[in-house]
Amino acid sequence: MIYHNAQDWREATHKRVLFYGMSGLGKTHVSQMLRDAGDWFHYSIDYRIGTRYMGELIVDNAKAHAMQVPFLRDLLLSDSIYIGSNITFHNLAPVSTYLGKPGNPAKGGMPIDEYRRRQEQFRQAEINALHDTGYFIERAERLYGYPHFICDTGGSICEWVDGDDPADPILSELSRHCLLVYIEGSEAHTAELIRRFDRAPKPMAYQPEFLARVWEEYLRENKCLPGEVDPDAFIRWTYARALAHRQPRYAAMAKWGVRVTADEVSQATDAQRFDALIAAAITRRQT
Repeated sequence: MIYHNAQDWREATHKRVLFYGMSGLGKTHVSQMLRDAGDWFHYSIDYRIGTRYMGELIVDNAKAHAMQVPFLRDLLLSDSIYIGSNITFHNLAPVSTYLGKPGNPAKGGMPIDEYRRRQEQFRQAEINALHDTGYFIERAERLYGYPHFICDTGGSICEWVDGDDPADPILSELSRHCLLVYIEGSEAHTAELIRRFDRAPKPMAYQPEFLARVWEEYLRENKCLPGEVDPDAFIRWTYARALAHRQPRYAAMAKWGVRVTADEVSQATDAQRFDALIAAAITRRQT
């Protein structure tokens, strides 16, 4: 770790942390709190994905749908209208919409091969965005004068790394620049995330091997063909399985940094409390 003990952390003139864990446990909330404090640069992996690495794909997809409407087609071909993606830290819906859901097109799904293609595009985009962390640390200080840096990762980071591999290229790169902080949820948090997802299912990114397994299991259990799959039913069915699949992967990553609980993060309501939270987590790791 780049901070050997709590004193190192407290005395550091340049604090650099990276949050990871299940979506919905406070990564973005605490990142925004620190950014609003004035001394922290907030680097959002999902925002970087949607603007730098998938922005053109997202816009082209929107244009492809617009071209199916004769009125919009004529305006696009004559350069009379412009279609863009309004991604913000608070609205990452264009990325989710592009990822989509597999299944019956009449219910908003797409063929599984196209879904897998977009999943691979996202995987590459997220890996590239993670590798950009060091560049943004340097850029934040050089260009804007921010002394501190927080990297807010997406929930799918654990799909592309192997925490048990001491030479994992992504984790090796990230740990050179940041203190990796795992936000750990309780069983109650997991249950609430599942309930929340069931009310409003959203597209996710999956490890290819996991997606292949759950897709075949769903088809077999529901005795349906790929084109008959209800997209929302599939991703609801998959969500709890995805959380269970990710849990040991997050835990393996925790060896590369420190752990905090979601409840502890919710109590870090200002920069001073956040400093104390991380100092305590470093001390806990050493005992």
